[in-house]
Amino acid sequence: MKLLYLINSLGAGGAERSLVELLPHYQSSGIDISLVCLEPRRVGVEADARLLGTDLVYLSGALPGWIASFRRLISRRHPDLIHTTLFDAHLVGRLGAMGTEVPVLSSLVSTPYVPSRKKDRNLNQTAFRLVKALDGWTARHLTSRFHAISHTVRDAYVASLGLPPERITVIERGRDPQRLGQPDETRRQRVRRALGIDPAIPLLINVGRHEYPKGQPVLLRAMAILRERHADAVLLIAGRDGHMTRELERLHQELRLGGRVRFLGHRTDVPDLLAASDLFVFPSLYEGLGGAVLEAMALELPIVASDIPAMREVVGSAGCGLLVEPEDPAALATAIERLITYAELRRILGVRGGHRFRERYAIDRCARRMVDLYGEVVEEHDARQRSWRRRKAATAGADTSPIRPA
Repeated sequence: MKLLYLINSLGAGGAERSLVELLPHYQSSGIDISLVCLEPRRVGVEADARLLGTDLVYLSGALPGWIASFRRLISRRHPDLIHTTLFDAHLVGRLGAMGTEVPVLSSLVSTPYVPSRKKDRNLNQTAFRLVKALDGWTARHLTSRFHAISHTVRDAYVASLGLPPERITVIERGRDPQRLGQPDETRRQRVRRALGIDPAIPLLINVGRHEYPKGQPVLLRAMAILRERHADAVLLIAGRDGHMTRELERLHQELRLGGRVRFLGHRTDVPDLLAASDLFVFPSLYEGLGGAVLEAMALELPIVASDIPAMREVVGSAGCGLLVEPEDPAALATAIERLITYAELRRILGVRGGHRFRERYAIDRCARRMVDLYGEVVEEHDARQRSWRRRKAATAGADTSPIRPA
């Protein structure tokens, strides 16, 4: 099977990381895959993709140029399937493939149209409405099938864009256990020494870019509350700068958190940071699945997260963490304090998370199901094309001349 996989970029996001970890499994399954990107990224997983010998193609120009470029690529490569991920790639892939008879599969990896997003002060409401309209029309009319990374995402797209649920297959995003490694005391102490953090200090970690959905201001306020009860606790925030960076810096200074909160920026050693920590905190306002949560589970970290649909699906159903009301610093601080205080509870939740990860989110399981989905989509499309050609031939062969009287 020849596959053109179109994605915005190979940056540092969860969708990009999942894709690169799937590549060896696709290659070993006999899929001839070309990764097509709209733009380069200085930070991300491109180097990992190149190490695997993946064919990388970058389209030129902006939206009209991308569409034209992609259409030419389709005519040269003759793919059996086009797979798109993230909004810009959806738009380019769907419009570029229009009329080519190549099926399009789109991965739905987030919940971008939930009502809570409209509270984001950085959101351009007019652009938001236009994006939603374009996404909805091209999804309903130009896309063969959909892959959702969680039931939460599937349900959100059915509700917001009116997508038919029978055309959406849920296959959870996975992570490679070998890349993440195992949690052990030697690793924990080694990383803490490198960070200059005492082995006995309670160490919390949050992983996520500085953007509105991640809810990091709530976490800073929770740390200010915790200061009165656990003055030695330290929080690491690993993630690249974004629209909320200045707000987080201002709040950090206003709350006088000092060295109790460390902004680490983008890190390539997140698995080590997780292995050095005592618990993972995820105060997101909305999520599709939460790739960082999966990595925390793999390394048997107990989790404190917002009680939102994705976290109920991933964390709550597995009993591997505590869920609290979103945007409630006091509730978040109380849950964190509970896990800091009770080591046995941390251990139990961590073990449950590790078991859940191995059972449901290891990359090989995800890869097998994705390969099966590719085959299903192509087979369905080919069957529809054969049926259409038979009907056309039957119509063309019928005697359509007017009936003459005897």
